[in-house]
Amino acid sequence: MTETGKGQATLDGVISALRAHESFVMVSHVKPDGDTLGAGLALGLGLQQLGKRVAYFNEDPVPRNLCFLPGAGDVRRDLGELPDGTMFCFFDMSDVARAGPYLPPFDAAHTLNVDHHLGNTRFAALNYILETEASAGAVVLKILEALKTTLTPQIAECILTTLMTDTGAFMHSNTTPAVLREAARMMEAGANKERITQEIFANKRFVAQHLMGAALARMRFDAEAGVVWTVVDAAMLAACGADSEDTEDIVQQLRTVDGCKVAVLFKALEPGEVRVSLRSNGEVNVQSVATRLGGGGHFRAAGCTVSGSLDEGIAAIAEALRAEGVASSAMLAPA
Repeated sequence: MTETGKGQATLDGVISALRAHESFVMVSHVKPDGDTLGAGLALGLGLQQLGKRVAYFNEDPVPRNLCFLPGAGDVRRDLGELPDGTMFCFFDMSDVARAGPYLPPFDAAHTLNVDHHLGNTRFAALNYILETEASAGAVVLKILEALKTTLTPQIAECILTTLMTDTGAFMHSNTTPAVLREAARMMEAGANKERITQEIFANKRFVAQHLMGAALARMRFDAEAGVVWTVVDAAMLAACGADSEDTEDIVQQLRTVDGCKVAVLFKALEPGEVRVSLRSNGEVNVQSVATRLGGGGHFRAAGCTVSGSLDEGIAAIAEALRAEGVASSAMLAPA
């Protein structure tokens, strides 16, 4: 391969490597969202147009609300035997650990890292990171254009899904004129915006809405600090008949509270572990908060996992927020 190393690859270097390989694995991150899946599926569909062999890996099942994506049914944990020299392509992950512990063995010399995160560790032989893009899928679109593949309705559906996922259905501040132009072009190519909206943002299970109500009933607000938070534990899931997928929209709902600067969802679903989702309304860099505790993400959306009890997890987040200039003594007060 050309241009190996920790730096930024050129687009020409990426295209040369893709054309030189015949077998690929598209790798999306654990607990996949519409950006990581859509980006990998889009590039895979484009490479298949060129006669390449493509497999799709994720250690977790495809979420219910993303099963509509073209090619989603081909995503597997067990890929079987792969040809020597198979190129592994990673999408929307700042570190290879985000691929999970079940990632098949691969040759580090044959790797491509496609992302838009500010804190990407550039872990691959080829790293194509465009931090100004709204989604990893938008980066893939540039690659597909350079490959001169056909923008089919299926590829357009995947790319539009990435844009809608990472802009919050075009409601976040990263919804630039360029993003809207790209979205319009995907719709002109056959992407069904209404279907994407329904599947990702609207079609919620009854038990998920029941869980939402339970989580909002536990919601707390430190108006002075601008922090809104709540907790979901295993007992709540059981009482509602819900599962961890049904927690995905809760933190976004917290973020809509008037006066909220930071929204935090604490998920105490396994003993000794607290998973934390953070959202910002623009004043606080929650990526920095999560990074302090071994996590990551974006300025406005990030997450991490804290070892210990729920109280210890809340205390750790309160301290990390304090380090970012957000002091909420109320988070440490008894509920």
